Amino acid sequence: MDLPEGLDWVRASPAGRAWLATLPTWLAECAERWSLRLGKPFEYAHASLAVPADLADGTAAVLKLQYPDDDSRHEADALAHWDGDGAVRLLAHDPHRRALLVERCRPGTALHQLPMDRALDVTVGLLPRLWRSAGEPFTPLAAEAAGWIDRMPGNWERAGRPYQRRLLDAALDLLGGLSSSQGEQVLVNQDLHAGNVLAADREPWLVIDPKPLTGEREFSVVPMVRGRELGHSRAAVRHRLDRLSAELELNRERVRGWTIGQTLAWSIDGEVVLPHQIEVVRWLLDGR
Repeated sequence: MDLPEGLDWVRASPAGRAWLATLPTWLAECAERWSLRLGKPFEYAHASLAVPADLADGTAAVLKLQYPDDDSRHEADALAHWDGDGAVRLLAHDPHRRALLVERCRPGTALHQLPMDRALDVTVGLLPRLWRSAGEPFTPLAAEAAGWIDRMPGNWERAGRPYQRRLLDAALDLLGGLSSSQGEQVLVNQDLHAGNVLAADREPWLVIDPKPLTGEREFSVVPMVRGRELGHSRAAVRHRLDRLSAELELNRERVRGWTIGQTLAWSIDGEVVLPHQIEVVRWLLDGR
């Protein structure tokens, strides 16, 4: 089957090739189970195969078959928890196949098509609706951060030390301190960037593709602060940090610390180093 280019990385591992081999069968089984008429896969895909689908009653939906990674393991649980309030509705879920049937956003324009400040207005309106109390089965942010702390030095060494040791030491120190001193725990999304908020008809904007954790509110704006979608410059990053912290009444220094820590943790993906992530860390460390 034809795959979006964003999923090419899956072919590199035996587990990825095994997952790809299951997709045609699972697509057909899901289509039969839920009486779907499937379209051509969406091109924008990096961690799942997403296909437009029409239900028998004409409802427009999206069928997602997730690559079985840990980050998206509880996406369906998060969508069910929000129940359509600020996020796409979960219509059906098949845990065995990691298959989700969700409402389709139409027209589906991404938030980053707006000027930065208008996109931040939308973010400020959406996030408080998503901050709901939650526990099991979501992974605590403290546990996730402990994994970053454990892996980052080895990843840095294996990648050939692609940035200064001072950045690594600063990120490790910040993550350790922040993890142990968090405020109220709510449902947060560690991938809420401006490509994962789409224009819809049921609501003006809806969140898609959550990677949920439970943690303090300050962590939830990290992807918007660092994301290139709304502009990649020192001034743009600091502007997003300042606006989101102030208007959502968040502790700015904690937002800054979480952004440094998670952004550096996500700056090495296997053998790939992401220089734009490292730039964000430098911009936030070199000048408060």
